[in-house]
Amino acid sequence: MKYSILLALLLLPFGSIAQITEKEVDILVENTMKAFDVPGIAVGIIKDGKLVLAKGYGVSNINTKQKVDANTLFGIASNSKAFTANALAILVDEGKINWDDKVIKYLPDFKMYNDYVTNEFTIRDLLTHKSGLGLGAGDLMIWPDGHDFTPKDIVKNIQYLKPVSGFRTKYDYDNLLYVIAGEVIEKVSGKSWCDFVEERIMKPIGMKNSAASWNRLKDTTNVIVPHVPTNGKLEVIKRYTNTIFDAAAGLYASVNDISQWLNFQMNKGNFDGKQLISEKQIMETWSSQTILPNRKSHPYTTNFKTYGLGWQLTDINGHLQVSHTGGLDGIVTQTIMFPNEKLGIIVLTNQQSGAAFNVISNTIKDSYLGLEKFDHLANLTQDRKQAEDNADKITDEVWAQVDKNLKAKTKIDFQKYIGTYQDNWFGEISIYEKKGKLYFTSKRSPRLTGEIFLYKDQNFVVKWNIRSFHADSHIFFDEDKTGKVNHFTMKAISPLTDFSYDFHDLDFNRVQK
Repeated sequence: MKYSILLALLLLPFGSIAQITEKEVDILVENTMKAFDVPGIAVGIIKDGKLVLAKGYGVSNINTKQKVDANTLFGIASNSKAFTANALAILVDEGKINWDDKVIKYLPDFKMYNDYVTNEFTIRDLLTHKSGLGLGAGDLMIWPDGHDFTPKDIVKNIQYLKPVSGFRTKYDYDNLLYVIAGEVIEKVSGKSWCDFVEERIMKPIGMKNSAASWNRLKDTTNVIVPHVPTNGKLEVIKRYTNTIFDAAAGLYASVNDISQWLNFQMNKGNFDGKQLISEKQIMETWSSQTILPNRKSHPYTTNFKTYGLGWQLTDINGHLQVSHTGGLDGIVTQTIMFPNEKLGIIVLTNQQSGAAFNVISNTIKDSYLGLEKFDHLANLTQDRKQAEDNADKITDEVWAQVDKNLKAKTKIDFQKYIGTYQDNWFGEISIYEKKGKLYFTSKRSPRLTGEIFLYKDQNFVVKWNIRSFHADSHIFFDEDKTGKVNHFTMKAISPLTDFSYDFHDLDFNRVQK
């Protein structure tokens, strides 16, 4: 009897003994939500083409207490990038474009900082994050919501962003170039990015309740709202709804619908027997284009990390992983595939703690891959605490000095700084006095308004009125030989500020009257 049981166990598929149960997922998610103060999470697991778990936990809105379920819609943010890559793959299949066509062939106004780069820049380059631009360069034309920039502005203004590395030499994640990829799709197909993606990808694969943009959702009764911890308390914040971001991060989808997408990918572009995208082009999107630093991903052994076309590629102890993450204010999400194991993992959250989805997805992948158990919750909780403690030391020192200056009633000549300043790509901002206080406000992104305080010498700081940004910034004023201020630069104070607040890419000069 014992021999028979042992033999039966040995004949089971690799890793199946350790596959996580629904009850274990329930406990895992509940503990993770508590540890990272996440109000709502949806989880999906796909195995061998079947959705073996699709479940919601917690609430979509802390005010209404509406429950999350498997059909609750989340903004999947940069997980949308693979849809843009797939849309271009369809156009390649149809012979309307080639991956290595020059962008200026379709968008003659497209121009980078360097003429050589402009002339050599290809459709492939739009997707691979090695343009030479820095991390998140120009994202202030996208972020935060409430601005008046358009995709046409991005095409026009990207030329003013200075590169930080050689063309095609270094990975630096970007968003603007995916917006431009959306413009290429519209130019070639004659349809908007949203129309093309919905008609050619989402509807054919059965993503029935999802939409390519928040603004296109027909039913918003079961949609999460974003949450952000501010001053130690979780709060609902304004949803990002600007359509400029659609081709980079626009989709709203549920676990049930995303499972269709991941199955479609793992079936190499085939859905219900119909080849919507050729296997060749699906594999092209999974092919390594850009080498990433292969940093240790504790506790895993990874042999490589690269970026493909809309997908991140790596291995987990030798198992190929194709994945992406996505983040908007108050929302972070993750989609993962292990194509060789026919395993898909989906984790969607309505709070911006990325550690939460990593705890859940890592634990699930460990069980299905037959890896040794590891306490990801304890590990990532410790990592987050260390990162927050380090950031707090930096920000606390800054605001302690500001308070010291205020108590000392240090005199500041406001007139020296007051005026209108302009950056080539971001446009005009105003520094002005109101009721004895100095303020900063952006003309084109007016939610970026806040009070300016003296920090040290000509180094001031701006404290944004909207505290959920978590993006207060240094302002470095430059005096000329006569003592006049005609120029300043900026840099986020906290190292944990989202990279899309790329204040360091701004270069302001006074607008002379």
